[in-house]
Amino acid sequence: MYKVFVKEIPIILSTEKKIGSKYTSIPLKEVKFKKLIEKINNGELLYVNIYHKNEEKLEQFLRKKLPVVEAGGGMVYNNKKEILFIRRNSKWDLPKGKVEEGESYEDAAVRETMEETGVKNLEVRRFIKKTYHIFQRNEKFKLKITYWYEMYSDYDGVLIPEEKEGIKKVKWKNFEKSQKALQDSYENIKLLFPKEYLLTHPNDRIS
Repeated sequence: MYKVFVKEIPIILSTEKKIGSKYTSIPLKEVKFKKLIEKINNGELLYVNIYHKNEEKLEQFLRKKLPVVEAGGGMVYNNKKEILFIRRNSKWDLPKGKVEEGESYEDAAVRETMEETGVKNLEVRRFIKKTYHIFQRNEKFKLKITYWYEMYSDYDGVLIPEEKEGIKKVKWKNFEKSQKALQDSYENIKLLFPKEYLLTHPNDRIS
């Protein structure tokens, strides 16, 4: 099971027909994806489960329905167990960017993290997961798939936000400050963090 975010609302893709009473479950073969996105954008639909018995078919379906942009990103720790955050579009985020032609996901994650933050001496520890979100560009919907890696750096020099990418701040944040930052971040970023940092369905927090 995984989540594809549309304006912070997750579409669930799973192998299960029933995942909860709140969810509208739709078999993969019956989905009209662009209409589904429009309903979510209009607030007409909040809990959606698209299901198919073969999990691989779910991502194949997405890739056929929408143009795909692939990116690499990094969750960077230092020797104080702080995490490297960026501030962009009035949100706390993690560094990430588009994979260039001929570049591996891991290499893209390292390069983009260095370019966006000025951090050095990056050591990739492990692949974390992929995240998915749908955005609109030139009146067309696109699917961004980001490959995330856990990294470590002993760098304690000056951090430099990449201004041409709209990054306003770069900060190391400890556990408590990371929790606070995640309250002002994106839902797909929250999925990268251990449970003690968060998280519930965004609609469950609407009172």
